[in-house]
Amino acid sequence: MYSVYQHWDPLKVCMVGQSYPPEFYNFITNTRVRAVMERIAQETEEDYQKLIKLLQSFGVEVLRPSFKSIDYRDYVYKHNTIQRPPMTPRDYSAMIGSTFYVDDDNFSREYIERNKWQEWRGSDWPLDPPSDKNEFDKLPEFIKDEILKYKPDINIVIESPWTTVIEKIKSTNNVILNKGINSATVSRIGNDLYFGTESYGLDLIKLKNKYSSMFLDYRCHIVDTGGHSDGTYCPVKPGLIVSLNDVPTYAETYPEWEVVYLPGQSWTQVKDFLKLKEKNAGKWWVPGEELNNEFTEFVESWLTHWVGYVEETVFDVNMLVIDEHNVICNNYNKKVFDAFERHRVTPHVVNFRHRYFWDGGLHCITSDVHREGTIKDYFPERR
Repeated sequence: MYSVYQHWDPLKVCMVGQSYPPEFYNFITNTRVRAVMERIAQETEEDYQKLIKLLQSFGVEVLRPSFKSIDYRDYVYKHNTIQRPPMTPRDYSAMIGSTFYVDDDNFSREYIERNKWQEWRGSDWPLDPPSDKNEFDKLPEFIKDEILKYKPDINIVIESPWTTVIEKIKSTNNVILNKGINSATVSRIGNDLYFGTESYGLDLIKLKNKYSSMFLDYRCHIVDTGGHSDGTYCPVKPGLIVSLNDVPTYAETYPEWEVVYLPGQSWTQVKDFLKLKEKNAGKWWVPGEELNNEFTEFVESWLTHWVGYVEETVFDVNMLVIDEHNVICNNYNKKVFDAFERHRVTPHVVNFRHRYFWDGGLHCITSDVHREGTIKDYFPERR
């Protein structure tokens, strides 16, 4: 049976995400735009392979999603946009103890939603909307094209790329619950669980009561991170935290631990890119927008300006711990590496070049399924 009690215990089984392959973007008619997306796809997989090779060198079994199709029409859903590839399994999963938590809508199933079936159905159309993708594939091409174009009222269930991973976890007799817990927002420190807040201004007492009622065998704490906690701080090993901000509760939640602060790093360094991405509003996924000047500005600005910048200067606390003496990070930072040396931690650099494009660092694009070890109490005075 798989289990995770402390996220610095020796890693044995780990999920690693995957992007679409370069040929997925063959539908894009603008050659400049297609070349950009193909380059992103190729370099993303290159970085995944570097990460996988390093994990396997430590004896880690790697679980990855699989695609049954690379036709973009199979991944069209709301508003004719394309389903995001299974890049960040951590955002939808968490192994806490021996219970595996998943966000079912994002992790276990994918839906293609359609509207106005009756309005667009003609004599050549089936009497009822097809209930699954196999039935959908039997339709004449012109009908399928109309469905994709006008979004009739139909749900086509597509097998998730993560199906084989879920089945493997089921085979180990782990309990799997659809509770919407993800390990991007929770730090598993033995008897203590630390939950980050999705945004600032939330009722922290209410949140603590919620998690305490869900995890009766743990002491639950709230760290007001204002977003996924793995993008704000990383407990690397007992006694050491690397953090972007001076979170006041560290003295209470992690008493006497060294906290290495990195003000002005990560997302704050790429605020102009974030503004550009917000301006684009996700249109880079939309078929038919290939000639959109705004879209072209977005992808070309991203590649020519931001890639080199973030590779060289921004240290991301979104790190993956292999064990107490080994951690994977995206690049070098003297302050952090000096702390690693003091604590006898060896850093391993794997630069995930397009992490800001995909909204996911090394911790996000993985999810630890099994680590050796049993539960420990690092703060026994809290009993």
